Amino acid sequence: MKQYKKYLAETIGTFTLVFCGTGAVTIDEITYGAVSHVGIAITFGLVVMSMIYAFGEQSGAHLNPAVTIAFCINKSLPVKEVLPYIVSQLTGALLASLLLLALFPTSQFLGATLPAGSALQSFILEILLTFFLMLVILRVATGSKEQGLFAGIAIGSVVLLEAMFAGPISGASMNPARSLAPALISGHTEYLWVYLSAPVIGASIAVFIHQLIKS
Repeated sequence: MKQYKKYLAETIGTFTLVFCGTGAVTIDEITYGAVSHVGIAITFGLVVMSMIYAFGEQSGAHLNPAVTIAFCINKSLPVKEVLPYIVSQLTGALLASLLLLALFPTSQFLGATLPAGSALQSFILEILLTFFLMLVILRVATGSKEQGLFAGIAIGSVVLLEAMFAGPISGASMNPARSLAPALISGHTEYLWVYLSAPVIGASIAVFIHQLIKS
């Protein structure tokens, strides 16, 4: 039962993240900028913060396959938990994108992440963005109890900050589930390799640096 609750928390948390975050992008698209870039960044930051406080105690509120893989490399999550976590995250993300398609069938992208410049530019950006995010996650989520109380604010703020400055270039995904679901449902899979590989690389590097600092 405890395992079931963890996976359900990841499914609901990732569903909420993708529905609200890519929903903001989708609504901005069909309303020709009513939400605005700043509004989208704030939406992503707030929803991540909220889901951490809502589900952090149940599952750790990874909401992101790259985070799950990094926690496994850091030995903070058993290997056997990785696949169920990722399946739960992808399920939540796909359900959110399907619902957005039903609500906004005229949307061309459904919040899919696409490079504004070259694929390499976005690839490097996504590695760095996820590196910064994962390093903050590791430092605040495994710190003192007092730090833990502020983990949601710290992590949500990093997501907001990175979406604010890098969103117009790479989409500031930092999350394979967040990019995979709208790409599959909208059919825009041409640059999906960037958003599946770069976050995992960036998060893995963050584990190495975190362990270096800790030792």
